[in-house]
Amino acid sequence: MRRIRVTLAATAAALALAACGGGGGSAAQSDRTAPAPAQTAVLNVFAAASLKEAFGELEKTFEAATPGVDVAFNFAGSQDLVSQLAEGADADVLATANESTMAKAAEAGLVGEQTVFLSNTLTLVAPKGNPAGVTGLDSSLDNAKLVVCDTEAPCGKLTKELTGALGITLNPVSAEPNVKDVLGKVASGEADAGVVYRTDANAAEDQVEAIGIQGADQAVNKYPIAPVEATKNAELAQKWIALVLSPEGQSVFERAGFTPAAQ
Repeated sequence: MRRIRVTLAATAAALALAACGGGGGSAAQSDRTAPAPAQTAVLNVFAAASLKEAFGELEKTFEAATPGVDVAFNFAGSQDLVSQLAEGADADVLATANESTMAKAAEAGLVGEQTVFLSNTLTLVAPKGNPAGVTGLDSSLDNAKLVVCDTEAPCGKLTKELTGALGITLNPVSAEPNVKDVLGKVASGEADAGVVYRTDANAAEDQVEAIGIQGADQAVNKYPIAPVEATKNAELAQKWIALVLSPEGQSVFERAGFTPAAQ
């Protein structure tokens, strides 16, 4: 009888231990099951290269006011952005550096209603110290390595318009696809001077020196913005455009050297 009682007691203890172990395992498993992360919506904004700094500042404002949304930018020459859209690139908003490039996107049915939100003019830039002694769109460029934007790019079209209005012929050593490439060559010292937007010169004032162009206001680029027709985030696209057009957005552009649309 004693042996039987000992055996029964041992069996009961084993069953109790197994039950405790099983319960502990379930709790551990429960602890390891984390809640699924919240989905992040991505707003794809295609924008002219000259908008990089200003749009980057607005990104912080937009994401702070719209939790769960990530603004993703594609900055390039406006003509390249329209080509990418035509090839089926995923985008929600398009902002170009001139109206004629946006008009091509509209003619192709790629964008919706357009709104001009600012304007920009040109200036010369030279590397810090201006080693070539460039003074303007004048004879000081005769022996200088000058770079400009390609005439397919809005900044290149504006350069052509301005030099035509001023009766000046330039002899650049290269024509770049967008204004940031022009700026990069000047900042690195690869070029002695470049024609860029006034805003790009402001943004890179620690790398280049701005040299004003007399009569620069004879050629002005107006920047339009529009939702992309194929967007899957129409509401977010309109919210971004609303921020760009708001007094807060316009003040960001003004600080960057753009002229707001209302002026």
